[in-house]
Amino acid sequence: MSSKGNSGSSGSSGSSGSGSSYTPYTVTGAGTNSQGNSYDTRSQPSGGAYHYSNSDGSYYYSNGDNSTYHNSGNGSSTYTAPNGNVYKK
Repeated sequence: MSSKGNSGSSGSSGSSGSGSSYTPYTVTGAGTNSQGNSYDTRSQPSGGAYHYSNSDGSYYYSNGDNSTYHNSGNGSSTYTAPNGNVYKK
């Protein structure tokens, strides 16, 4: 996750989140890292964030509020809340 490329940028806005709770964000950069994963960096009201997705269907979000979400691509997922509580599905 620490290796990221520097290609492209976008000024588009969108929303991200799980369930009915959405956090607005602005995409500040996008590209492909050295492992071949697509990623984008984001600006959220709570701070900087990023998202990456893999060719196997798995993806990961790191949010400005220090929460994270990882979907394994095979039906399991893990959400880590800002307070450190971990929820697996």
